[in-house]
Amino acid sequence: MKDNATWKIKFFGSRGSIPVCETDFQWYGGNTTCIYLEIIQEAHIFAGIIDAGSGIRNLGKDFLKGEKNLPDNIFMFFTHFHWDHIQGFPFFAPAYNRDQHITIFAPIEGKDVHDLKQIFEVPMQEEYFPVKLDEMGAKFNFFTKGDLNKFIDLTKLDNLLINQHDHPGKAYGYRFEHQNKSIVICTDVEHKEGIDENLVKFSQNADLLIHDAQYTTDELTKYRNWGHSSYEQAIEVAKKANVKQLIMTHHDPDHNDEFLFEMEKKCMRIFPNSALARDGLEILL
Repeated sequence: MKDNATWKIKFFGSRGSIPVCETDFQWYGGNTTCIYLEIIQEAHIFAGIIDAGSGIRNLGKDFLKGEKNLPDNIFMFFTHFHWDHIQGFPFFAPAYNRDQHITIFAPIEGKDVHDLKQIFEVPMQEEYFPVKLDEMGAKFNFFTKGDLNKFIDLTKLDNLLINQHDHPGKAYGYRFEHQNKSIVICTDVEHKEGIDENLVKFSQNADLLIHDAQYTTDELTKYRNWGHSSYEQAIEVAKKANVKQLIMTHHDPDHNDEFLFEMEKKCMRIFPNSALARDGLEILL
């Protein structure tokens, strides 16, 4: 098949745990996790959002301003449901458009569509937010792992692969494949007993790997069982998996711009085609 699809990836949130906004946190940004993936192939536009941290608010504003194409159906993929990965959802402007379709997917096992919908309904109860999920306006559809094949058909992707990894309460990585290109998104992952070889296999030969790197190696000993990786571990996965490009994300809220800038330089010396994610970073495949 002729490869004529254009992939665009943009980070709208690259911070972990909690948003930050101090003056020395401006370059890499303070919004929590939200990654936008767009695949343009002639008339086909796939718009995928990975997680809905606070960064999704600015993505919604870009849609409204016309800076991004607004497809009939927006696909939302969730790695897990810790607060920093869902807190921006009520502030996503297209969700209030009655003509908008939003399809939400999470590979949670042992739960059905009703359970998945309830995950979003509870934080939007009147005790927490003035607008209920069913009152937002958009037409929501929910899919879990049991409907994966049907969901893939809707996205028109060639393939969507899922990997469960170690994180409190479980978290999932995604591998998006279309026309001989692939990207892997794996945040909130902990490598407890050496590098997770399943993740290495999952990431093999990817064009782009987006990997958790919240801590330094020294910090890992303090935060064991918190469910995150170090910069060195992210690089080791990238090397073992022979990926073409590595972006490290989910920055600790205590790591300011100066710290991250120095860490980025160190990482690039070890793995040249690597960088730290920052709010607003765009990548073209």
